[in-house]
Amino acid sequence: MKAVRYVALAIVGLIILAIAAVAIAIAVIDPNTYKPQIEKVVEDSTNLDLILAGDIGWSFIPLGLELNDVEATLEEERLVRLDQLVAKVSFWSLVTMSPRVNTFMLSGLDANLSVNEDGTGNWTRIMPEGDAQQQEDAAPEQTAEADTGDGEPLDFNVESVEISNARVHYEDKRTGQAFTLEDFAVTASDITLGSSFPLNVAFRFATNQPQFAVKGDINARLAANEALNEFGVSGLEAVFDMSGEPFAGEAVRAELAGSLEANLENETATLNGVTASLEDLKLNTDLTVNGFGDKPKIEGSLSIDEFSLKALLAALGQPALETEDPDVMKAIAFSTNIGGPAGTVELTALTISLDDTTFKGGASYGLANNAIGLNLQGDAINVDRYLPPATDEEPVTAEEQPQGGGSAEEGDLLPLETLRSLVLDINLGLGELIVSNLTINDIKSAITARNGLLKVEDFSGKLYDGSFRSSVTLDARSDNPQWTITKDIKNVQTLPLLTDLAEVDLLSGGANMAVNVKTTGNRISALRNNAKGEINFNLAEGEFTQMNLTRMACQGIALVNQESLGTSDWGTSTPFNDMKGTLKIDGNTLNNTDLVAALAGMRLEGDGTVDLAASNLDYEIGLRIVGEIHRDEACRVTEYVEDVVIPVECRGDFAEDPAGLCSFDGSRFRDTLKTIAANAAKAKAREEVDKAKAEATEKATKKLQEKLGEQGGEQVKDALKGLFDR
Repeated sequence: MKAVRYVALAIVGLIILAIAAVAIAIAVIDPNTYKPQIEKVVEDSTNLDLILAGDIGWSFIPLGLELNDVEATLEEERLVRLDQLVAKVSFWSLVTMSPRVNTFMLSGLDANLSVNEDGTGNWTRIMPEGDAQQQEDAAPEQTAEADTGDGEPLDFNVESVEISNARVHYEDKRTGQAFTLEDFAVTASDITLGSSFPLNVAFRFATNQPQFAVKGDINARLAANEALNEFGVSGLEAVFDMSGEPFAGEAVRAELAGSLEANLENETATLNGVTASLEDLKLNTDLTVNGFGDKPKIEGSLSIDEFSLKALLAALGQPALETEDPDVMKAIAFSTNIGGPAGTVELTALTISLDDTTFKGGASYGLANNAIGLNLQGDAINVDRYLPPATDEEPVTAEEQPQGGGSAEEGDLLPLETLRSLVLDINLGLGELIVSNLTINDIKSAITARNGLLKVEDFSGKLYDGSFRSSVTLDARSDNPQWTITKDIKNVQTLPLLTDLAEVDLLSGGANMAVNVKTTGNRISALRNNAKGEINFNLAEGEFTQMNLTRMACQGIALVNQESLGTSDWGTSTPFNDMKGTLKIDGNTLNNTDLVAALAGMRLEGDGTVDLAASNLDYEIGLRIVGEIHRDEACRVTEYVEDVVIPVECRGDFAEDPAGLCSFDGSRFRDTLKTIAANAAKAKAREEVDKAKAEATEKATKKLQEKLGEQGGEQVKDALKGLFDR
């Protein structure tokens, strides 16, 4: 035991001697004496020129070093400058193998980093080329050695850290891009693993392309365990004041607050009471993440408080959002719960508010395959309120387009590669939709996408006392996508629809329509040119509200009767019953050969084409006379005009004045006159035959009466009359 005691006393004695030696060295040796040697060592081993202009000081308790007014230049350009560096370590903590930094202070750091026209950074030229290569070769070795450590927990303490007035400037001479971090300051104290400590960071960051600056101030309490695999941030309060070109000179404030915990070993992270705001836009979230791999499990909530998008854009210095209704886009909000199995993010109790419209439902996103699921049901929205306000400016026509610039090349309509990767399962519903002044109710839509095959399987709704249902299939598995479109419309009232849609009072009735179209391509022009299909339509109990076909027919009949129409009040409409036909789709052209409709005393028959590219209508319509059509004496239907077709033509740009497209066709009336002449000839022939029959009957009767007498003659007369009339 005495031996152990003597050994212990010897060790203590050695330590005391070492401490005394260090104390004596610090008291006796002046480090400023060695500044030239220090500068020379740096200059010999690097490409830097070191200038130690200030004093170098050191202390014993605590063991510390102080540098003042230090500068390093590289190729006669300042690389780094330092006003003061103070580093002090508790001597006794070194003795006990528990290092404790008493003070670390850095003041007035100024670093200039640059990349020249060749793409080489000035910091890469600090070491001579040979030494730099040796360091690169040795780096893997050092990393490997570091990885073989025993991973024992660290045990150190830092009493105080203070960085003030630091600046770092970076410039890329190839692009002219530059940024500056200045007024950088960090303050922290009582930094100990296993407990939290306060941290304050302040800075100003600026760029020149674009001109942008942000001033930040961050306060929080940080914590880390001794194994450095568990971290925490609490009481976070960060404020960022921004300005510059992105905000058109406006001052913008962003804030961040809340708490964060992360455990790298258990692969968990938690956000508690986190809020992020940008002017009046504020996001709130509480989240828990289990698993940092490909299939994390996420639970929590997310919400955005009600805000005005118009006010936000104004605060951010962005152009004003002009809408037809100035009071829209002023009340937007979002909230949802987050959950779902590992690898899938599910949003439940999802609520989206847009002014007086509310959408509710849920959504999901698969992290592995990017699958998107969405189920949203809305109450009512008027889209027209959100459109840009109407202007009095006339639209620029094709003839008015500027010459010499050439027409812009038509681009692809859809990104096919993106479509092929989509996995969608979407169901949308809306109680009422007003768009282009049309009112549509009970809208339903189901959209799916798998492996480049996208389907709108059920898009339906109620429209003006009727209903519609349509489907679209897009096969994008090839570079020439194929489209299939079907649509069924039942009993949609055309008059209110056309009036609300285009303020056109032209046609009324219950429309029934079946559309089947196929086309190929990925550009609008190709889709129109390649379209093939047909449209079957039927309009029951309708009326042409802006054209009087009866008057047009009577004009032709009056010409035949060689009389003038006496009626002046013809009205402006023509009722009809059951107008139907088939439109054959061939590219931009619609062909119709079987248009028929029943009118009062007439049957409408027609055929023609519609050129969608030129907005041109070319129709020949015939009004076949099948009975009395009007009370005007000049329009009386005689045997000459019965079953005659009165020609009407409808030609012109249907985008201009639909009501003025149709008129009496005088050029085709010559054919009608031939038919009338033939009818007249037939009538004259019948008249001559009847006259001859009557004369023959009379002559035979007289002869028989003379022979048979009065009574017998009458009987024979009746018999002969029946014979000739047979």
